[in-house]
Amino acid sequence: MYALVDCNNFYTSCERAFNPSLQNKSVAILSNNDGCVISRSDEAKAIGLPMGAPAFKYEQFFKANNVQVFSSNYPLYGDMSSRVMKILEQFTPDVEIYSIDEAFLQFKGFDNYNFEDYGNQIRQRILKWTGIPTSVGIAPTKALSKVASKIARKFPKETKGVYVIASEDQRIKALKWTKIEDVWGIGRGLSKRLKLKKCRTAYDFIQLPNAWIRHNFSVVESRLKRDLEGITTLQLDEQKNKKAIATTRSFEYTFSDIDNIKERVSTFATSCAEKLRKQGSCCHMIIVMLSSDRHKKDLNQHRVNTTVSLPYPTDSTLIISQQAVNAVTSIFKKGIKYKRAGVIVTGLVAFDNYQLNMFQYENPKHKPLMHVIDEINTKYSDYKIKLGNQDLERTWKMRQERLSPRYTTNINDIIKVK
Repeated sequence: MYALVDCNNFYTSCERAFNPSLQNKSVAILSNNDGCVISRSDEAKAIGLPMGAPAFKYEQFFKANNVQVFSSNYPLYGDMSSRVMKILEQFTPDVEIYSIDEAFLQFKGFDNYNFEDYGNQIRQRILKWTGIPTSVGIAPTKALSKVASKIARKFPKETKGVYVIASEDQRIKALKWTKIEDVWGIGRGLSKRLKLKKCRTAYDFIQLPNAWIRHNFSVVESRLKRDLEGITTLQLDEQKNKKAIATTRSFEYTFSDIDNIKERVSTFATSCAEKLRKQGSCCHMIIVMLSSDRHKKDLNQHRVNTTVSLPYPTDSTLIISQQAVNAVTSIFKKGIKYKRAGVIVTGLVAFDNYQLNMFQYENPKHKPLMHVIDEINTKYSDYKIKLGNQDLERTWKMRQERLSPRYTTNINDIIKVK
């Protein structure tokens, strides 16, 4: 059996866990730079606040409906997600973290378990230890557990947050209830094509002939169909190293001077280098991107990227940052107001297994230096060692005018009991 554990309105729930006054109130969380709504409480959904609503257009709506609006507090959300996933590992060793607020669990050797009771234990422990409410769907396959989780979320009173698909009748009933556009793995374009074949529910999808699915779609849809039929096809994904690592961000404001842009690119490059070392890789190539604000049609537009090939693979922050800054300087254009930049490292190889270059190689002092820097940064977290061309105060310059305290990651923001 598989389970899909989904944290309900995760970002909103994290805020409520440390601010109980937000319970039963309309709450909205904004994206980077306080751009648009990316998480809503059920109360906010009920009054008609749409997902993706631009914050500047909905200011009057927020005030009229007393919506509590917050900037994204990523340190808090990341830490709370880690706590939830650690709790899930207490129930089974086979856990696949699917996203910041979702995880698949596989139950091997749980033949005599009452899965409804086990699902309730999972929910209650997460709620007690973190304050985060969850929905748990349990079924014979991953795709069906996703369907079961949606049912648990849609009917909380009837299911008490846990729904188990244990019989054939339950499977058929669940598939007939699930709209085709809500099936895991079927996007908007694919659902439109399926609706042309009068395929409107997940049950209609599994009635389609296998040969037709293989001919008109791909092996992915064929596997999904078998999973929905109750035939275990989709397995838990193993943690694999990434083939490319990217750090791209919008700026807090538009920049038309090279110094601010060089500082941002250096910070993005540093982040990529840290991620490289964390997964034990080195890169052969660096891609640097620079873009103006595409939404401001009245301004001159400039979107450009460039690739730097390195003579030897490296994971050194010093080298990657230097090369990225040189690259962005070469593509920078005066008179343009830039809004976004990014750094991608690719051509990845294992840090201890790559082709050496006889004439060019990395300074041997870099490896131990990076090791010490990573240890210090891990230990002291917010008080990181940075390069001289980085902003010493902040990692990401984002507009966060409604930011809540970092309750679990900053000692100065910890809750005080009076």
